[in-house]
Amino acid sequence: MRAALPRRWFCAAALAGCAHEPPAAPPGTMIPPYFAQWESPELVEAFLNGRDAATDPRWAESGAADAAEYARWAEHLCGMACLRMAMAARGESLTIHDLRRAVQPLGGYVEEPGGFIRGLIYAGAVRWLNDRGIAARIVLDEPMPALGRGEFYIASVHAAIRTPEVEPPRKGGHLVLVFGADEAGRWRFHNPSGIGVAQQRDVRLSPAAFSRFHADRGILIPL
Repeated sequence: MRAALPRRWFCAAALAGCAHEPPAAPPGTMIPPYFAQWESPELVEAFLNGRDAATDPRWAESGAADAAEYARWAEHLCGMACLRMAMAARGESLTIHDLRRAVQPLGGYVEEPGGFIRGLIYAGAVRWLNDRGIAARIVLDEPMPALGRGEFYIASVHAAIRTPEVEPPRKGGHLVLVFGADEAGRWRFHNPSGIGVAQQRDVRLSPAAFSRFHADRGILIPL
């Protein structure tokens, strides 16, 4: 997801309820491994600002056939990055294009005439999960579901959530992986297109702040 938004290294705590650095995890919290939708998380800001993704020095780790395929798909794979993180937490190591190639034939992505890519379409990802014995379901027009330990929610949010002091123009259009709440009640999530560690890994926002970006839809992945 590309957005020409300014970089912010701070958060307005009263507005967003987030910290400068990822806070320590409460005892017993399961934090999934982090993966960006680009293979080099430290270059996310550069890619969002127009750097050609084909220049990512780690592109081959994505499982793409070549750098051109990697660059063409990178902006569309926030959902696959979330799925990759959820599966890694279950002990399954898959590249982002392993997942994309598995989900696409099930309707997860549609390549339209002219080269436009539509997706992630939730039904394809849910079917793939269901086929693997995981009772995932699509969530529509519902508030954030309660999550038990080891459960995940791929939430539709606006990409401006990476700069939570910015008011989003609308809700939805980007996906993040929610994996629980902290002792203060803030939602905890990984953002595949966050800028800098503090807005990539174990980001924390109050429910009120998160709801400004959340479109009340996503994919629930239970244990």
